[in-house]
Amino acid sequence: MSRRAENPATVSPSRADRLLSSFIQAGYIKAEPAILQPAEPFLDLSGEDIRKSLYLTSDPGGEELCLRPDLTIPVARDYLASVRAGKPAGFCYLGPVFRYRGGRSSEFPQAGIESFGREDRAAADAEMLALGLEAVAAFGIADVDIRTGDVALFTALIDALDLYPVWRRRLMKDFNRKVSLAQDIERLTLASGPGRNEYEGVLAALAGSDRKAALALVTDMMSIAGATIVGGRSLDEIADRFLEQSTLKSGALPHEALTIIKRFLSISGDPDEALGQLRALASDAGLDIHQAIDQVESRTGFMAARGVETNKISFATSFGRGVDYYTGFEFELHLKDNGGEPLVAGGRYDDLMTRLGAAAPIPAVGFSVWIEALTDASPLSGSAP
Repeated sequence: MSRRAENPATVSPSRADRLLSSFIQAGYIKAEPAILQPAEPFLDLSGEDIRKSLYLTSDPGGEELCLRPDLTIPVARDYLASVRAGKPAGFCYLGPVFRYRGGRSSEFPQAGIESFGREDRAAADAEMLALGLEAVAAFGIADVDIRTGDVALFTALIDALDLYPVWRRRLMKDFNRKVSLAQDIERLTLASGPGRNEYEGVLAALAGSDRKAALALVTDMMSIAGATIVGGRSLDEIADRFLEQSTLKSGALPHEALTIIKRFLSISGDPDEALGQLRALASDAGLDIHQAIDQVESRTGFMAARGVETNKISFATSFGRGVDYYTGFEFELHLKDNGGEPLVAGGRYDDLMTRLGAAAPIPAVGFSVWIEALTDASPLSGSAP
């Protein structure tokens, strides 16, 4: 593991501690989850791609463990194991996280807030952005780029288009991975052209069928053929991959749906501008996505009520943070005109709690503060902390 950075100014502990104190004063309870965590939730919820950046070990029973790469999942797990589970509760934190980062230190500080159980989602979302802006201001940074989006809008769009189940799953999986989404849309455009194959009907039938039934059929066919494991992949993994590929090859996505998706992904501007474009799209295409649009409008109102200058917010329907478990509002705060890593980042992740074992859905939203990035960008770094 890389050693800890030696320069104390890199982490500005006093300023970071004062930031944590401000979160506590705002009503959030200090959380101190264990550094050693089960690896499975991170691999399952953030994707196997995260494995290469984790520091992994295992216990005598064979369970795979890791040093926590972030604090959202550990705080959520502790909340679910507590007497507060299912009830509204807010937590704040400040502590080290561990990820391989090339030539940079693999141990670095992270602060943040996680809010669980609040049903007033729009107000809770707005509070996270407002507190994130306060965190940046605490480091003397007055002007930032506010980048926002909403996964729930894309989910509502895909549901309204009534696509084959496999297409829905594929596009939702790709949404936070912009290169993959763009590639899939391009391949879909090509797939809808001439030169289709003789077994397209079978592939289209698979793409349009219930996912469990289709997986069972493909798995049974492979078992009959005598296949068990191919290239290190199980039958289930191979069958799942086959279903995705069958969808790509079948040209099953209608041209009209492609046109609507591309128009949707091109929408951007400040929230009011984007809302106007979204309502025009919904009207022109006859799409029932008004509830998701209304949620954006309501959230924008709460942001304004908290003193956020909404005309300075950049909203894009294509914006995503590359984390599979986000379900709604997402945001990043960047140094003005800087395309690098965010200073603060977060969003809504309502599905995470059930995926971590909650018996019923629990609303959840939060953000992380990257102390190193804030300190490097802060005009106060040369002064006393």
